[in-house]
Amino acid sequence: MDILIVVVLCLVGIVLILIEIFLIPGITLAALAGGLFSIGGIYYAFRSLGTTGGIITLIVVAAAIGISFVYLVKSKMLDTIALKTNIDSTVASKETLDIAVGDVGICISRLNPMGKVKVNNITMEAKTLGEFVDENTEIVVIKVFPMQLIVKTK
Repeated sequence: MDILIVVVLCLVGIVLILIEIFLIPGITLAALAGGLFSIGGIYYAFRSLGTTGGIITLIVVAAAIGISFVYLVKSKMLDTIALKTNIDSTVASKETLDIAVGDVGICISRLNPMGKVKVNNITMEAKTLGEFVDENTEIVVIKVFPMQLIVKTK
């Protein structure tokens, strides 16, 4: 009867710990209860089955948690509840839709190497490839990003 109590306590503890790890985020009642059930089962094994029985129970519980964890991570069982959505879209600026590579503009501020430029009557942030460009210098767009332009002097 003592072995049955130890097995039930340890199994309930292992199941609650695995539920906590894989299903419930954060530290909740399941983790605390799982830890208490496992510790209670191990303590009961030491008290009723002796030191050898307690050490065997401790090793078996630790191994069971480790093996179960590895099995659940590698199995496809968790794929049904896992979030697998990738967001590939970006927020395109309306201004960059009106600017194309090769458009000519003028620097509103000094590009050091970043600053403001005006291209097609649209003011945007721009970046050079490392050079410094003075204010009121003509520039050419060489690359267009949603929120930034890459430019060079004309």
